[in-house]
Amino acid sequence: MDQEQAFSFGRNWQDFLKSFDEGRVAIAEASLIDFLGLPDLRGKSFLDVGCGSGLFSYAAFRLGAERIVSFDLDEFSVQCCRYLRDRAQQPSHWEIHQGSVLDKDLLSGLGQFDLVYAWGVLHHTGQMWEAVENAAGLVKPDGYYYLALYNKILGRGGSPAWIHSFWLSVKRLYNTHPAVGMYVLEPLAMGAYLAMVLARGENPVTHLKDYRTNRGMSWRTDARDWMGGYPYEFATVEEVFTFVRGKFPDFNLLNIKVTSGRGLNWYLFRRTGHSYCEGADRGDTKSPSRE
Repeated sequence: MDQEQAFSFGRNWQDFLKSFDEGRVAIAEASLIDFLGLPDLRGKSFLDVGCGSGLFSYAAFRLGAERIVSFDLDEFSVQCCRYLRDRAQQPSHWEIHQGSVLDKDLLSGLGQFDLVYAWGVLHHTGQMWEAVENAAGLVKPDGYYYLALYNKILGRGGSPAWIHSFWLSVKRLYNTHPAVGMYVLEPLAMGAYLAMVLARGENPVTHLKDYRTNRGMSWRTDARDWMGGYPYEFATVEEVFTFVRGKFPDFNLLNIKVTSGRGLNWYLFRRTGHSYCEGADRGDTKSPSRE
């Protein structure tokens, strides 16, 4: 992890858990199974890479996963996940570790899983492509790889647009000068976010009130996560598809949700043993949605 990183994702998640309730869990459950196209996770093993608050590990527990493994590099995120495991009465089939997706010694002891969930985390490791490969290697045959990475916006000539350099600078400043980040950059970023909501013709009060429908999240938590999230990498859909299929030819794209902005692209691959885009050939892959 980059030495300049001062922001703690885990402390941010601790604040998020102050507003934790069953409604958020239900939304997280629905988000998970809707994108997977499955009714539940009964009989399946679930790996939560960079578990953060532990919300989706908890959702997997509620959805009937038979084995759950959660890990995160941030000690406070691990504490959050343990809190939710305690809330679930400490089930023996749910284990939690502190560690990195870049630590092959850790990964080698975990085994393989029916579902590897790496949502919005691998682009913060400082070695995104290695992290993507390491997590993919933990998928069982016939298993699923549920991945979300920041979108790369292209400028003229096909190079990354200026917005990425701008946010890299802001994120470095946020991490190296915490007081400036908290008292100057956070209010500015939140104000800019609300201005963007207004520019889209939305009511900002309604938007913030309904924000939890977005995977059960909190807009303040997500705003801080965006500001503090460093290292920061990004990729086009084509780069992700080419990389994953290049390393794992039997990974076939089943579902995708893409954005035209700097947000997250969601990917669902399945390790089918056939080196073709299974859903596209059958004609049943969901059409890519745009945010």
